[in-house]
Amino acid sequence: MATYNWQQKDWPQFKFSLDGVEDDLLIFSEKVGRVSGILEALPEETKQDVIVDIILAEAIKTSEIEGEYPSRKDVLSSIRKNLGLHHSPEHIKDKSAAGLGELMIDVRKTFKEPLTEAKLFTWHKMLLRENKKMEVGKWRTHEEPMQVISGAMGKEKIHYQAPPSSKVAKEMKKFIQWFNDSGPGGKSEIKKAPVRSAIAHLYFETIHPFEDGNGRIGRAIAEKALSQTIGRPVILSLSRTIEAKKNIYYASLEKAQRLNEITPWMEYFVKTALDAQREAETQIEFTLKKTKFFDRFKDQFNERQLTVIKRMLEEGTKGFQGGMNATKYIGLTKTSKATATRDMQQLLEIGAFVLAGKAGGRSTSYNVAL
Repeated sequence: MATYNWQQKDWPQFKFSLDGVEDDLLIFSEKVGRVSGILEALPEETKQDVIVDIILAEAIKTSEIEGEYPSRKDVLSSIRKNLGLHHSPEHIKDKSAAGLGELMIDVRKTFKEPLTEAKLFTWHKMLLRENKKMEVGKWRTHEEPMQVISGAMGKEKIHYQAPPSSKVAKEMKKFIQWFNDSGPGGKSEIKKAPVRSAIAHLYFETIHPFEDGNGRIGRAIAEKALSQTIGRPVILSLSRTIEAKKNIYYASLEKAQRLNEITPWMEYFVKTALDAQREAETQIEFTLKKTKFFDRFKDQFNERQLTVIKRMLEEGTKGFQGGMNATKYIGLTKTSKATATRDMQQLLEIGAFVLAGKAGGRSTSYNVAL
């Protein structure tokens, strides 16, 4: 009996029902319009900040899903550089972070273009150019099975086995053809963006055409499908939403790779896309508050205070865990306890900080007053 979807007679004829997600699809398209409208009304600099924040979250989280933790500062520098926002480009030490930033911007800038083998190879090179251990910018060729495995050695669990390398070129040719045919104006156009994106991601992950980087490139393809179908670059981070419940993502994918009837996968993915769009709205509100905050306290912070506030705001909408206290302040600014206490007291007095924990003694902690 065929264990995986690609071994079955009806591969890749995916079947699904949208009955359970009709409302979600409607809300998704309303929210896309709303977010787009809010963004258009923003001043240019604030708009850039929102876009950079969302791309940064996507870049960081798409790596974290794979258990990799790139330098946030270097990813941000790479994104700003590739958007042409750096007057004097900073040196980026973490080369994989540089590639990640480059990939994210390329996905956005070229969203209208058809998908090609050359484009996928370019993305692979951007992502893994520093890797000397494997062939970069080409399909996998190794003869041993391509498996997704978890668990310690000797106790491994095989979650999935992809088509053999000998079949990859042919499978990818069909996938690219399907992707372009299902796009705007194509002969089998799929008009609902999350539906097309769900199939694109599952289809690509099933083939698993590269030796490494399949997850990150598969999520880039999902984003391209969303943007292309909507007709403008999406303002959301799919990876941030996926990473928050990573185990559900992997379980849903594993289940979907057993059959070509993919209704449960479709329901999972559409809901995830909608959650990502909701998260983007919250992110935009947060960026607006941040901009107003810095306008309000223009030139009132010393360098230590600015360092600490920026670090706290890096945590985004979920806030700085446990608030800021003297110990953390000293750790971030390498200053004395007396200076740290004085700095934070001053921030409280001018209204830039609010009390988070209990006042007094060692347990006093603060949040940024957005």
